[in-house]
Amino acid sequence: MNKTILIVDDEEDILDLLDYTLQSDGYDTITCVDTLNVRDILDEEEISLILMDRNLPGVEGSLFIEQIRSKGYNQPVIYVSAKDLSDDIIEGLERGGDDYITKPFNVNELKARVKSLIRRTSKTENVIKYRDIVYTPSNKSFKIEGREIKLTSLEHDLLLEFITNKNILLSRDILLERVWKDSLNKQLKTVNVAIKRLKETIDPLGEKNYIQAVRGEGYIFC
Repeated sequence: MNKTILIVDDEEDILDLLDYTLQSDGYDTITCVDTLNVRDILDEEEISLILMDRNLPGVEGSLFIEQIRSKGYNQPVIYVSAKDLSDDIIEGLERGGDDYITKPFNVNELKARVKSLIRRTSKTENVIKYRDIVYTPSNKSFKIEGREIKLTSLEHDLLLEFITNKNILLSRDILLERVWKDSLNKQLKTVNVAIKRLKETIDPLGEKNYIQAVRGEGYIFC
């Protein structure tokens, strides 16, 4: 499966050059002239790398990266920017960038850096992300809006089952089989109680409505 690179640049000629260059190198690409739809794309697509300009309409590119980093988005980022002073480069890296290429750039150098960063980061463990929830398998931790939430073992297993089956109706019987497994406490009402407690933990104000009940059928995480 080809790696997908998200390119964000408001200069059409640069955008077209990067798009053509990376597709010629075998990558899939998605292009944007601003950051308005970037979060939606990151939620819906498997993005392996972001190429980010800094002089963008609406929001400065490195500030945008800093913002989404605080929300749990961890895709690797290379800035491709005309801001070429040493302080600019340091600032960009400190705001969540992984590499920095100044304009005008050498196409072959850019291709090499893209390849190197994708190779390096693809070896790291993939996290699972949906909406503002991020799950890191290596330490079995969940974060919501960048803050780790404390879960019991049962709540952890239940939320993991939901987030890996988002937008799929899960019956109580299926949840009992997958989450409770061989537990002696396998009753349908047990599922209801556990989900109620989980909802209170991950959405104490009841504003986000992550888990929705379908009368007589089960639950959907959406």
